[in-house]
Amino acid sequence: MVLVPATVDLLQRPLRDLRISVTDRCNLRCPYCMPREVFGSDFRFMDRSELLSFEEIVRVARAGVQHGVRKVRLTGGEPLLRRELASLVEMLAQVRGIEDIALTTNGTALAAHAQTLAQAGLDRVTVSLDALEEKAFHSMSDSRYPLARVLAGIDAAHHAGLSPVKVNMVVRRGVNDHCVLDMADYFRGRPETLRFIEYMDVGESNGWNIAEVVPASELLACIESRWSLERLAPSHEGEVATRWAYSDGAGEIGVIHSVSQPFCGGCTRARLSADGTLYTCLFANHGADLRALLRSGAGDAELAQRLADVWGGRSDRYSELRALRHAREEQHRQPRAKRIEMSYIGG
Repeated sequence: MVLVPATVDLLQRPLRDLRISVTDRCNLRCPYCMPREVFGSDFRFMDRSELLSFEEIVRVARAGVQHGVRKVRLTGGEPLLRRELASLVEMLAQVRGIEDIALTTNGTALAAHAQTLAQAGLDRVTVSLDALEEKAFHSMSDSRYPLARVLAGIDAAHHAGLSPVKVNMVVRRGVNDHCVLDMADYFRGRPETLRFIEYMDVGESNGWNIAEVVPASELLACIESRWSLERLAPSHEGEVATRWAYSDGAGEIGVIHSVSQPFCGGCTRARLSADGTLYTCLFANHGADLRALLRSGAGDAELAQRLADVWGGRSDRYSELRALRHAREEQHRQPRAKRIEMSYIGG
């Protein structure tokens, strides 16, 4: 396959990354993503027939490569709940043009799968871990999974060569913000990169309140109250986290500041939901149905053209407009447009 320049959207942002949700199911009920009062025992998740098959996913990935996709990330839900996931990784690894395959997971099943995934061609893994204090961990995940199980998964990923492992901590004021220094202390000097994420207003069900956001400046000030930090240059174009190194050489941290310092201008990511809907923003309220196209007998050229049309018409910059939109809605009490849940399209 001849690699062509990336297709750009209306704001001249290239398509480089494709995030693929392989399931809408998860074994945790983190309140900021899948609150139990919404995603309870009677919630209807997708039937297997509604999910894209591995072959359909690979077709979309190939179409993406024709328009500039170089990185693929598998998400969920919890992607390790999708059976035979290593087979999909192996299939994607054979697609010419895909240079990097990553996985985002809550880590509870990672120890059992890390080696198999690495052998199949997975390059990197990101683990969501919001606290090292058991009480806060259980509060943030609304579960009773042992914390040690996630830590074992992180170790297993490192030993399998899925390095450097990234660890993502969503920080929510009044819930786990007191755990920031403990998390930083634990991962200092270790091979993993810890990243702090501002609590975001994703989806409709998490009851987001801007007062619960701990801004990046406050997070950095907290860490610098104990350790000196030095700003690092981005490691690649479109990187979502600002990077900081410990001055004493004990590694680095990242901060993802979608709320206080939006980075829409550098966003290169498209998102494919588990049922084959293509979204061009994490905060989208609608997407393009690729499953119907795939199952109607459309050829690869038609699929690639549809993807190009969707990305080429993109003008999303939700985070940059958040403050203005929030003020307008509060002033006029206007309902905001309904948004897709993060568990449906991945983070």
